[in-house]
Formats: sequence, C-alpha cells, structure tokens
Amino acid sequence: MHDPLGNPVSAAGPAARSGIDDFVTGFLGYHPRAANILAAANEEPESPLAQTYAGLLWMFLESPEAAASAAPFIAAGKALETKANAREISMHAVLTAWAAGELLEAEARIAAHLGHWPRDLVAMKLGQYLAFNRGDAPAMLRLARSVERENGANANFHAMAAFAFEQCHLLDRAEEAASRALEIDPAEPWAHHALAHVMLTQGRVPEGARFLDRVSSSWNGLNSFMYTHNWWHRALFALSLGDEDAVFAMYDDHCWTMEKAYSQDQIGAVSLLARMEMAGMDVGDRWADLAAWLKPRHADTVNVFLTLQYLYGLKRAGLAEATDLARAIEERAMGSQPDRSNVWHDVARPAARAILAHLEGRHQEAVNDMLVALPRMASAGGSHAQRDLFEQILLDAHIKAGNLVEAQQMMEMRRICDPAGIPLNRALAGTYRGLGLETEAREAEARRYAGT
Repeated sequence: MHDPLGNPVSAAGPAARSGIDDFVTGFLGYHPRAANILAAANEEPESPLAQTYAGLLWMFLESPEAAASAAPFIAAGKALETKANAREISMHAVLTAWAAGELLEAEARIAAHLGHWPRDLVAMKLGQYLAFNRGDAPAMLRLARSVERENGANANFHAMAAFAFEQCHLLDRAEEAASRALEIDPAEPWAHHALAHVMLTQGRVPEGARFLDRVSSSWNGLNSFMYTHNWWHRALFALSLGDEDAVFAMYDDHCWTMEKAYSQDQIGAVSLLARMEMAGMDVGDRWADLAAWLKPRHADTVNVFLTLQYLYGLKRAGLAEATDLARAIEERAMGSQPDRSNVWHDVARPAARAILAHLEGRHQEAVNDMLVALPRMASAGGSHAQRDLFEQILLDAHIKAGNLVEAQQMMEMRRICDPAGIPLNRALAGTYRGLGLETEAREAEARRYAGT
C-alpha cells in the first residue's frame, strides 16, 4: 500500500486508508479534510500511521493542551510499532520528539527521514514549520533542496520551496518556484501566499492586489488558517493603497470569520487591527470582540511569536488577562539563565514590556525595550511580513515620543518596500513638517501608486 505521494503504508483498512489519504492531501493543500484522520484513527485503531497522523494534527493546535491531546495517539502508535513499517516508525519518533518539546531533535529526525523517503512531503512540511518557528529560513531551504530531484512534478513541493526561498530573501528564486507550482496547479494556495510575500517585499502593491483578487475564489473551502491568512495578505495591499473601506470589509468578511478559537486566526486579526490603527483607522469595537476569544490565552506561552500578539490584543482591549499573560512571560523568561537559546528572555521579555509601555502611552520606554528585542526577533518565528508588526510598533512609538529623526530614517527605509503607500507617506509628511522640511512633506503627500 502507498499514500497519494507513493510512500509505503503498512496494512490498513478502508477507513484508515481514506483518513491517511485525506490527511496527506489536506495537510499539504490546506484543506479541512485533513481532520478526517481523527475519525479514521478511532475507527481503525490498529493503523500505526493513522495514530501518528492524528497525533500530528493535535500538535498543530498550538496551545498548552496540544501535547496532552496528542498523547493517546502517540501511545497507541508506540503500541503498534511491531505492525508499522520503517517510515511509519520514523515519523512516530518525530512526533514523539515534538510533543516532548525536543524540537531540534524532531528537525534532525525529519532531515534523516527525508534521506530515506524524499517523497514524504508531510515530513518536509512539518520540518519547514518547525524551522520557521525558530526563524531558521536556511533550514527550510535545505529541506527543499534535499528532496527537489524527486518532487519536480508536485505543486505542493514547489510552493513550499518558494516560501523557503522568500524567507531567505531570494525573491527571484521564490517567484520562479511559485510560478512553477501554479503551472502545475493554478489553485495552489501556498504558492499564492509565497507570491504575495514577494510582491509585498518588492513594492509591487497594485500588482499584488490584482493577483490575489484573481485567485481568491479558489480559497473558498480551505482551512481557516489558509483562507484567513491569504485574505490578511490581500488586506495589507489594500492598506497600503489607502483603500480603507476594502480593509474593513476584508477584516469583517474574511480575516475574522472562521475558527475564532484558533491561534493563527487570532494573531492574524490582532496584527491587522493593530496595523489599521497605526494607519489612522478607527476600528470601533472590534478589539472587544477579538479579545473575548483571547481570554483563554492569559497563560499561553507555547510560542513567543503568538504570545506577544495575544498580549497586544488583550492589552489593547483593556482586559485584566493582559497582566496575567505579561506575568507568565516574565516567569518563562526567568526560568533559565540568559543565553543565545533563551528567546523568552532575550526577545519576548523586552518585546512584551515594549508592547505594554506603548499601549499605556509610555512611548520612549517602548522604544528602548523594542530596540532590545528587535535584533533577535526572527528567532521568535513568524514571517518577514508578520514580524513587521513589531517594526511598526517601534516606528509608532518613535513618532509619538517625538523622535522625528529616527522616525524619518525608518520610514524612508520602509519606502524601499512600500514606495507610495498611503499611510506610510502620510506619516512621513507629518514627520517632515515637524523637521521643518516642507518640500519633502508635500512630495510625500503627493505619492500614489499608479492607477490609484
């Protein structure tokens, strides 16, 4: 027996086979059918791979209870080891390491695993996910390079390679890989996502908006992360173009509409609302609605990148749970001695302090703390586009603290990626006036993307 990619599968009945196939194709294609593996694992408990894949699915919950939810499937998979083939035993070891918090061990096992089964793109995607969460873009690209010879006809592979190239700032290579993916499958959503990153980084704002508009209908039916996240990218283009009505519509109709209890949907909403406000938009009562779903995150320190955005949302809504989460971050930060691996101490702690200071109006303190965190912010995870939120917090704090020289320098550097962005140039115009440079202020006010 084999999965849809040609990888060997040990003996499994119809329910397990169907669940395994749904997990492989759904996981790689961001489709809800991936969750069918849970029913399959329960219906056919004698399938080792179904148990392992069910455990993997629970781990993607990205919450404190994820490992506990995965534990019964990990135990069941271990008990079935004598029935499993070598590939399945290897993947079970990866899952076990991940659930135990041994992330580097899990990544090492994935790299070795792909050396034996290079068409196991589930393993490759998991490896990229783990490397992404610790800011190691070259590791993402190494995985793609290691299996590219065997996967040249697979659209999912080229989309994953495209994102790895983009995160390594190899934008031309990223666009080539994403285009190859779309030649094979025009609806490949991760390729759409990679191209959105490329176009945003290169300042191709109107082009990026038009591209995403053309392909957006293919996102209907995808899982909540991919649907809301690709619309989040579309909203960033609309924000740059100054189309505030479109931004509101995208938030209300697409970005905050699906799995409101899920981590990625939550941080996408936090990030977009924060950017909208820093662009001068009045978001009304949207923070209160969002923060009601963030309350259970009051002690969630599973992932630095996620936790900082939970903190922003809770604090911005004025909820007491923000104090609880700030305390949890401090406790996590002081749980071990500071060193190069302690991202909680070196990044999360100063960034959290900066967020609280900025939202409390202590803008110079926010500047001071964010400047400590930013040099290593990549190690907290998230993409370039997502981590830009923290750069924007720093910029907003500089402006509100009256640090106009620093603000002017940051904004002109930002114009490399967003040369005619409306909110950026509006803020730049005000800064130039404050610096006594009226000609430059008028030039900034006049900038618009062609055709807008």
